[in-house]
Amino acid sequence: MGKIATREAYGKALAALALENENVVAVDADLAGSTKTIELKKVAPERHFDVGIAEANMIGVSAGLSCNGKIPFCSTFAVFASGRAYDQVRNSVGYGHLNVKICATHAGLTVGEDGATHQALEDIALMRAIPGMTVIQPCDGRETTECIKAVAEYEGPVYVRLGRSAVEDVNTSDDYHFEIGKGVLIHQGEQDILMIATGMMVQESLKAIAELQKQGINPTLINIHTIKPLDEEMILQYAQNAKYVVTLEEHNVIGGLGGAVSECLSKHCPRKQLFIGTQDTFGESGKPALLLEKYGLSANKIVEKVLENCK
Repeated sequence: MGKIATREAYGKALAALALENENVVAVDADLAGSTKTIELKKVAPERHFDVGIAEANMIGVSAGLSCNGKIPFCSTFAVFASGRAYDQVRNSVGYGHLNVKICATHAGLTVGEDGATHQALEDIALMRAIPGMTVIQPCDGRETTECIKAVAEYEGPVYVRLGRSAVEDVNTSDDYHFEIGKGVLIHQGEQDILMIATGMMVQESLKAIAELQKQGINPTLINIHTIKPLDEEMILQYAQNAKYVVTLEEHNVIGGLGGAVSECLSKHCPRKQLFIGTQDTFGESGKPALLLEKYGLSANKIVEKVLENCK
């Protein structure tokens, strides 16, 4: 399988989109090389706006552009897009339900050596709480490419969460189809354990399943790329026969995918749930693989937790 960071796939998809649609523009906050909006600048420099280290202004400029018929894709690191610019995202974009696409990169623990100040572990919770905001986290390059196309066609505010590190391809089938709000069945296993993952935790989950199968345990795995609106129909379809549900995210277990799934299950199909994610803590500086291991998000740790709950 090939490996590419979702931010890299985003840059390529955005450049291709700009060539197809003259209303697509990019707004960046002095990080175009890292967020990969620089790819759009290469093909349409007049439609790339760098506002400098001014994330709140970036959101305001994007809101203004959307009011004039443009489709702004604004990008910075997730910790800045969701945190530093939250007031503008809420009041300038969310309140007016404007057609702004916030594509935030460098999310989660796998930012690595940049450390806790740059590891956004609360952004899904923050964006998910804004009325009318769609929240998406693609798991690989193919899904990111299809996601960006769908987001451009969608009318309304969207938060797309992207990663720094390269990840393996998962969606390799020729008939793969991305649809906002629809989950993807990644692995059909037994019905007693249901794993629901988002982002790069889909890959870690697949690695964990390969190890669990050696011990006679074969969970079913769903990729929930759209955290809001949540695909409750698919989740309930598989949860109804499960003894327990495992949610996996590179995010705080409070307010993210786990919380969204728990809300769904508590209303329609109560089940025991295992929350795998950061446990109400900040991250720290370190190699991505070591951080995933320490904070319980690696395949090895997933196996340990599933086996413990099977007992």
